[in-house]
Amino acid sequence: MTVSAPSAPRAIAVWWKDLERWVIPTSLILRQSLPKGWTRVRIGTLVRQVTERVKAEPDREYKMAGVRLYGEGVFHRETVRGDAMSANQVTPLVARALIYNRLFAWKASFAVVPPELADCYVSNEFPQFIPDLARILPEYLYLFSIREVTIRAVNAASTGSSAVSRNRFKEEEFLNFEISLPPLAEQKAIVAHWRRAQDEIAAARKRVEKRKATMDARFFADLGLKSPTQGSISKAFAVWWQDFLRWGVRFNQLSQGGADITQGKYPVAKLDSVLDMVQYGSSEKANGNGKGVPMLRIGNIKERSLDFSDLKHISLPKKTFEGLLLRDGDVLVIRTSGSRDLVGTCAVFRGEGDFVFASYLIRLRFNPTKVMPEFVSWFLNSPLGRQQVDAISRQIMQNNINSEELRSLQIPLPPLAVQKQIMQRVAVGRAEIAREREAAEELAKAINAEVESLILGTKSVKDIQRG
Repeated sequence: MTVSAPSAPRAIAVWWKDLERWVIPTSLILRQSLPKGWTRVRIGTLVRQVTERVKAEPDREYKMAGVRLYGEGVFHRETVRGDAMSANQVTPLVARALIYNRLFAWKASFAVVPPELADCYVSNEFPQFIPDLARILPEYLYLFSIREVTIRAVNAASTGSSAVSRNRFKEEEFLNFEISLPPLAEQKAIVAHWRRAQDEIAAARKRVEKRKATMDARFFADLGLKSPTQGSISKAFAVWWQDFLRWGVRFNQLSQGGADITQGKYPVAKLDSVLDMVQYGSSEKANGNGKGVPMLRIGNIKERSLDFSDLKHISLPKKTFEGLLLRDGDVLVIRTSGSRDLVGTCAVFRGEGDFVFASYLIRLRFNPTKVMPEFVSWFLNSPLGRQQVDAISRQIMQNNINSEELRSLQIPLPPLAVQKQIMQRVAVGRAEIAREREAAEELAKAINAEVESLILGTKSVKDIQRG
């Protein structure tokens, strides 16, 4: 039997403030009927919210969990004692329950609780919902929750004092959302198709990572060096005092594991010896309205390159602007960040037009008769460069590295002609990686579109398999 929807009027009226709350998109509303056996139901009729609370005992440790953004799953965040918690109650995780982060639901922070994390706990900012398994699969509800249309509705329904970090998505809003519900057999087929597709995406991304590792290994081999050992590190080791860098235990452990850059084919030099300029960026606030000159920020450094797709601008006095204007070949280094992995990462500026840079970045300008900027940048971003940055960077509220510490970093220094040959091979490898990454991204887009059509009911798994 086909479940018919009411006839759609040729014209409708709706308050503008409520427009984005329509989870069901126009293409579905205007359909004369849902696929055979499908129903349109309120989520609140399909799930039961977890209400159990446990009093936090002062002398007991609790494994606290979180939910990653963009549908990336649940994770064990930290283990804390009850007397160190700000709340006096926590909620146990329930295996296969749908969970979301009330503060960041608008960033697709939804997940299904995996059984292996059922011994963890969460605060009341992470509501959980146990699906009625006779009617809906947790994974199908998850796929519905992270759809682009659903997230737009989540964003519109979220409330709070700040549009960025305090947008709470209340449970009653989620429970009032409507979902087009296929029979369980169709849900299982959709989820199985999605899982197979995720395996394809993971395999494509693994190929990208393998190419990156191969390219780094070739880079090190050209310098007569080995990659830092990936195996286990011994609990005890010996090192000459003169070689002990800033009490950097991990640096020296890695050095003992065969990652000592002084053992390569070329002499080692301090960065300071090949620098012409070191400069901090502007602390003035940038704007999003396009007024002034574009300012490069932390977010513009991605995958060892500069990404110009998301720019903010700033209006500066002429003298200040001229002092911060980037020149072709300048290297921008992230000097401070909440993420330790970002601190010290860098990229070469080869853009056209006028650009300045923000205070969270440091500009390095190198002597062109001694080094290629691309060579230095690639080395600093490599595992051997990261080994040094991790040894000397500090955490004072955030992770930091300053200009003097940057000057002290060491690099192997082949002749310019050799640097050029090495970077030509790197360029070839990067082009191959770019092709692999583009293919992986296109695959992910195609699969997301497929899942969207399956959830809307505009296609079935059989239609996609035949196609």
